[in-house]
Amino acid sequence: MSHRLWFHASEGQQKGPFPEAQFRDLIARGIVRSDTLVWTEGMAGWQKAGAVPGLVPGGSTAAASSGEGRGRLSVDLPLWSFLGWCILLVIGSAVVVPAPWTATAYYRWLFPRIHVPQRPNIGFTGEVGDVWYVFIALALVGYAGLVHDLFQLAAIPLQAFLSWMVMRWVVANLSSNGQPIQMTFNGSPWVFIGWQLLMFLAMFTIIGWAWVMAAWMRWICRNIAGTRREMIFVGTGLQLLWRTLAFGFGCLLIIPIPWLLRWYFTWTMAQFALVERRTAPV
Repeated sequence: MSHRLWFHASEGQQKGPFPEAQFRDLIARGIVRSDTLVWTEGMAGWQKAGAVPGLVPGGSTAAASSGEGRGRLSVDLPLWSFLGWCILLVIGSAVVVPAPWTATAYYRWLFPRIHVPQRPNIGFTGEVGDVWYVFIALALVGYAGLVHDLFQLAAIPLQAFLSWMVMRWVVANLSSNGQPIQMTFNGSPWVFIGWQLLMFLAMFTIIGWAWVMAAWMRWICRNIAGTRREMIFVGTGLQLLWRTLAFGFGCLLIIPIPWLLRWYFTWTMAQFALVERRTAPV
């Protein structure tokens, strides 16, 4: 990991020093933006963050022209097809046995529709037999609350561990132009479980869960390794909060559900961006 220390100017004051990992977190949270003045050792003077190659997504056109591509992800979702796949996922999980097939088929349908800067033709190569038992277990865990509320609480760590296994499997099976991308998710399962428990506790604050979710997404991104570019999550807790509330209240009207599903998922995908990798995941 780089040992550089960064400073930025905000509200007429110099703030810092920040270790590089913490500074990138400030960028992901929107505290340091493209027009924020920044400085680190080796720079001739203060510069706007957007002018420093690889520091802010989409900030430096010079860096982009030299091949150091970056930018936000996007997704093209046909309205009714997306709704159909969401319904199929719910049915597969509810019936339990079809869960591995519906989930795998969904990933194979979804990833080719995700557009990643300088990564053409994204695909998914995972097979149903790879982790079929994980999807079966996840589906069964979903019924824990029917037995007793205590069972549902006790199942939270197990559900988190199973979700961690799914994430590792998905990341490891992404491809571009038919070739494996060689990505890995190196996040600790214990930390992942800790995030899940924190998320559960944050629900009692009514709104705090949104900030926990944003931080959790940033942690996940920092632990995806294997490529020359680093993925970051640029969404904020406030953005997650109001969009989730709008989505929830809108769904009460039933009819807007297909459009709201696509709107929410498209926005979420656009909050992931690629920047030049300068630090190792932590």
